[in-house]
Amino acid sequence: MAKWLTKTEPSECGIDDFADNPDKPIVWEGVRNYQARNFLRNMKIADEIFIYHSSCKHIGIAGIVKVVREAYPDPAQFDESSVYFDAKSAKDNPRWSAVDMGFVCKFPQIISLDQLKLMPELEYLSLVQKGSRLSVMPVSDAEWKAIKSLV
Repeated sequence: MAKWLTKTEPSECGIDDFADNPDKPIVWEGVRNYQARNFLRNMKIADEIFIYHSSCKHIGIAGIVKVVREAYPDPAQFDESSVYFDAKSAKDNPRWSAVDMGFVCKFPQIISLDQLKLMPELEYLSLVQKGSRLSVMPVSDAEWKAIKSLV
């Protein structure tokens, strides 16, 4: 089972959206970076994912969700009213993928980026690399364990 981290703005879709409806999966859509899309396509049922809140007051890892439906064509790419619409994406060969995620747990407090940057075990994690803007990234078992030790 692989481990992942996804970045999101909690005003769009944060850990509270999952926690408020723990039995209702959420479509993780709108990823428009090819490398991040490829990571989505590698996700498997039951893979666990850290939810990282960005562009907000309390930046950091807020909780864990899991994959409940593997990658499929992102419906937003075909919806002209969506900010994620892509006129160049063809239905017979879609560019973008989505996965469905379900709630696992919300952390008692956010694990801040500053905390993560201080951990030598995370020196190779894309999240703490200078200039990294990737919204979906793999997390090694050792990195996952180190992060979970902060909860």
